[in-house]
Amino acid sequence: MTLGAEEELHLIDLESWKLSARAPQLLAKLPPESYGAELQRTTVETNTEVVRSLDALRGELLRLRKGVVDVAEPVGLGVAAVGTAPRSVFADFELTSTGRFGRMQEQYRLLVDEQLICGLQIHVGVADREVAVQIAQRVERELPVLLALSTSSPYWNGSDTGYASIRSLIWQRWPSAGATGPLASAAAYDELLSDLIGTGVIADSKMAYFDIRPSSHAPTLELRVCDACPIVDDAILIAGVFRAAVRAAELDIEAGRPYLPLPAPIHRAAMWQAARSGLRGKLLDASDHPKPMVAAEAVQATLDRLRPQLEELGDWEEVSELAGAVLARGSSADRQRAIFAERGELDDVVEHVVRETHGPASGPPPAIPALTRYAVRAGDEAVGPGAQPRPAYQDLVAYWRQLGYSGIEQKQRERDRWIDEHGMTFTVHGEELRFPVDLMPRVISAYEWNELSAGLTQRARAIEAFLQDVYGERRAVRDGIVPENQVVGGTGWREEATRLPSGAVRAPIMGFDLIRNEFGGWRVLEDNVRTPSGFAFATATRHLMDAVLPDLPRPAGLIDPDLAVLSLRETLVAHADRTGGSDSSSEPVVALFSDGVGTPAWFEHRTLANTADLLLVGPDDLLADGGVVRHAGTRERIHVLYLRLDGELVDIGTKSGMRIGEAIMDVAAAGGVVLANAPGNGVADDKAMYCYVPELIGYYLDERPLIESVPTYRTSDAAERRGVLERVGELVTKPVDGYGGRGVLIGPAATAATVAARRAEIADHPENWIAQEVVTLSSLPTFSGQLLGPRHVDLRAFVFLTGTGEGQAQLAPLALTRVAPEGSLVVNSSQGGGAKDTWILSDVAQHADTTNPDGA
Repeated sequence: MTLGAEEELHLIDLESWKLSARAPQLLAKLPPESYGAELQRTTVETNTEVVRSLDALRGELLRLRKGVVDVAEPVGLGVAAVGTAPRSVFADFELTSTGRFGRMQEQYRLLVDEQLICGLQIHVGVADREVAVQIAQRVERELPVLLALSTSSPYWNGSDTGYASIRSLIWQRWPSAGATGPLASAAAYDELLSDLIGTGVIADSKMAYFDIRPSSHAPTLELRVCDACPIVDDAILIAGVFRAAVRAAELDIEAGRPYLPLPAPIHRAAMWQAARSGLRGKLLDASDHPKPMVAAEAVQATLDRLRPQLEELGDWEEVSELAGAVLARGSSADRQRAIFAERGELDDVVEHVVRETHGPASGPPPAIPALTRYAVRAGDEAVGPGAQPRPAYQDLVAYWRQLGYSGIEQKQRERDRWIDEHGMTFTVHGEELRFPVDLMPRVISAYEWNELSAGLTQRARAIEAFLQDVYGERRAVRDGIVPENQVVGGTGWREEATRLPSGAVRAPIMGFDLIRNEFGGWRVLEDNVRTPSGFAFATATRHLMDAVLPDLPRPAGLIDPDLAVLSLRETLVAHADRTGGSDSSSEPVVALFSDGVGTPAWFEHRTLANTADLLLVGPDDLLADGGVVRHAGTRERIHVLYLRLDGELVDIGTKSGMRIGEAIMDVAAAGGVVLANAPGNGVADDKAMYCYVPELIGYYLDERPLIESVPTYRTSDAAERRGVLERVGELVTKPVDGYGGRGVLIGPAATAATVAARRAEIADHPENWIAQEVVTLSSLPTFSGQLLGPRHVDLRAFVFLTGTGEGQAQLAPLALTRVAPEGSLVVNSSQGGGAKDTWILSDVAQHADTTNPDGA
C-alpha cells in the first residue's frame, strides 16, 4: 500500500498568461530522476519518491512543484496544475523532439496536436501483478467520483466547453484509453496488450492508456483518469480514496467475494457524467444499476463505503477533512468559472490557477467568514461552495452582518412604508397588492451585461424583421422557415396589422425573460413583444433602495437605471418622423395609451408617463380627426401612441360608445400616427414561435444565436408530441398564449393526477401547448424574515429598437430580477413571486446618484 504520483504541469508565461514551450530549457536544470518531458514542450512531468503516508506524498508534491517554480520564475514562467490551461489554443502545441514522439505525431496526427492537457496519476503499491489486474477491474466503480473531485478543465481553445473536465474527453480519444473490459488474469492482460501492439495501432506498452493499469515500470497499480489538481490537498484526497479502494478490492479478492463488472456502456456513461458536471451536478452511484445522485452525496457515500479501509490505513480523519474542504470550496472547474464570471477575462483565470498551484497545500484561505446558516446549492450566484460569499457580494454580506437582526427588521419596515407611500402595487384578480421587494440586490458584471447586450439585441432585430415580413411579403413563410399555419390566423395574429405602413417598426420595446442555469450559462426563456412590463418597477426598486439603504455599499461602475427612462423616450420620439414630424418646432408628442386606473399595471403606466415625460391617455382622452390623433381636451396632436392595453386596440371604445380604437387604426394605417408595440405583435411572442427564433436569426441576420434558448418541443408536431406525452411528468408544459405564469405546469413538482390531466389536454388540443426541458434556475440570497436563504431567480431585460439594422437596437440599462417563492421555480408576481434591485455594472463609470433617494 505504498504511494506515488506523477503530476503534469503546464508552463505559463507570467506576462502573456499563455502556454510557454520552454520545457527543454527548464528540464536541463532539473534532476532527471524526478522530472521528465512530455509529448508537448509546454509541459513538465514530476515523479515523486515512493512513500507510505498521505502526509509524505503531500511533502513530495510540494517539493517537486517548488523545484519547477524555482527554475521557472527567474525566466518569467509559472506552472499550472490543471487539466487544460484556460488560454490554450491549438496553435500552442509544439512537439517534444524525440523519435518516439515524432512517430506518434506522424501516426495520430490531430490526436497528438490537441494534447495540450495535463493529468494526475496516482500509484498504489500492489506487489502481486495477478492481484493487481483483478483489483483494476473491481475499483472501476469508484472512478467517476475520483474524476469529479479532480475536474479542472472547463476551458479549451479559449472557450468554456460546458464540461468540468474536457481533458478526460480529449484523452478518451486515444485508441487504448478507457476500461479494459473483464480480464481473468495477468496473462490475459498481457495478451490483450500484446494483441494491441500487434495491431500496429499502438506502438508499445507505454501507450496502454487504460483508466487503471498495472504500471509498466513499477509494482504498482496506476490511476490515470484524473485532471491535474492546482490545490495539492485535492490530489492527496484522491490518493487516499484510491488507495482505500485498492485495499477494499484486495480484501474482497482474498475473501473470494464475487464481482459483477458494470457493462462497458454504463461505465462510459458514468465517466461522461462526471466529466460533464464535476461536483456541481449529479453523478451516477456505484450500484449495479446506477442512478443519478447529487455529487456531494456520491462523494460521501464513497467515503462511507471505504471507511473500514481508510481507518485501517490510518487515513479516515484526514480524508474526511479533505473531502469536506473540496466540497466546501468546489472543484477547480467551479472556481475557474467563478473567476471568469467577474470580468470575462481568461487571463484572470490563468492567474488564479497559477496562484493556486504555487500556493499552500490547502489552497488560499477564505476572504471572509462563511454564511454558516445558508443552505448552499449549486448554481447560487452570490454564495459559493462552503457558504463563502462570492467577491461581488462580500461587502453586501458584511453590511447585513453588521446591521444585525433588529437592523434588518427595521429596514424592512422602512421598505414597506416606502412602497405604501409611493403606491408601488399591482393587481391580481381585482385585489391590489404591495409589490414585494427583497433588500439583497443582484449584481451583474460588466462582462455579463455586454454579453447579454450582444445576444438580446441580435434576437430583437430578428424578431422585428420577422414581424415586418410576416405582415408584409411573408418571405419566411414562402422559404419554409416557418409554416404558414403557425402564423397567419394563428395565436396572436391580427388581420388589421397588415394595414400598417411597410417598414414601420412594430415592436420598438421588447422584453426578454432570461435565466442562468446551474453552470452559469444564460438562456432566453421567453420573448415578450406585445406589452412587456416591469420597466417602471425596476426603476422604482432602485429609488426604494436608495431611500431605505443609502449606506449599502455600492460597487464601482453601477449604472443608474434612470438612464433607461431617457432611452425609452428617445426611442419613442425617434419613430415620430414617420408621421411627418411635429406640427411646430416643438418636440413630437408621445402618449402612453392605457386602459386606466383599473388595469393591473396601473402603477407602471403612471410611473412611466411621469418619468419619461409621456402623455398618459385613456380611450376618452383621444380623438381621431383629420387623419391625425389628438388629445380630446387640448386638441394637441399625438405623433406616437405607446400601446399598453390589456385588450386589442380595435375593440377599444369610449364611454359614449365611439369606436375610438378602429378610428386610431385607420389613422395609423394612413401613416398619421405611429403605434409603438402595434397590434398583431403577439404572433412573435406566441410560445410556439419561440422555437423558431434561432432559425429567424440565421434567416434574417445570417448570424448564429449568441444566447441559447431552452430546449423546447412543439406539441403540434406529431413526432415531438409523442415524446412529450410520454414525458409530461419530466417537462414544463405551457399554453402557447399564456402569460404571467398562468397555465404553467412543472412536471416533476406535480401530482400524478395533474400530470394525467395535462397529458389529456395536450392530446386533445396539441396546437395550444409547448413543452420545455426543466432548467434549474440559478438562485440568490433572499430574506425570509431576517435570515438569508436561496431563492430561484430570473431576469427581465428590455431592448429598444429604431430599426432592424446594425446599431438600431440597444439593451436598456436596467433590468428587473424576479424572485420565486420558497421551493418554487415560478417567479411571476401574480404567482407569489417578488423582485430584487438589479445592480448592473459598466466598464464606463455611470454611477447611480444616491444623493436624491426620493427620486421616484
